[in-house]
Amino acid sequence: MKKSSFLPRQIRIDNGPEFLSSHFVAWAQEKQIELLYIQPGRPMQNGCIERFKRSFREEVLDVYRFEHLDQVRETVHHWLINYNERRPHESLNRLPPPLYRQQLIAQSSTFQPST
Repeated sequence: MKKSSFLPRQIRIDNGPEFLSSHFVAWAQEKQIELLYIQPGRPMQNGCIERFKRSFREEVLDVYRFEHLDQVRETVHHWLINYNERRPHESLNRLPPPLYRQQLIAQSSTFQPST
């Protein structure tokens, strides 16, 4: 089976039951995706996703009571836009990614306006 260029070569995951499922493992094997499990009790080996999961739990799951699946989809869609595009990131000098990207482009431009 040819591997899709849109799939990752590896996935780093924790040892939660959702990632130990025989269905998930079989899917990864079928897609030729290597599963890299972190050491039990060492969540910082996958710190980015642990941060994401904490933020998602605190800002969505603990805040809203959903009545139907469409409500979940809409809420998560808007939350992801905010999480990925609008909120400031400490690693980006407390700027949201689009603003940080604009600053990088402006700093790296070799264009010199005439005086």
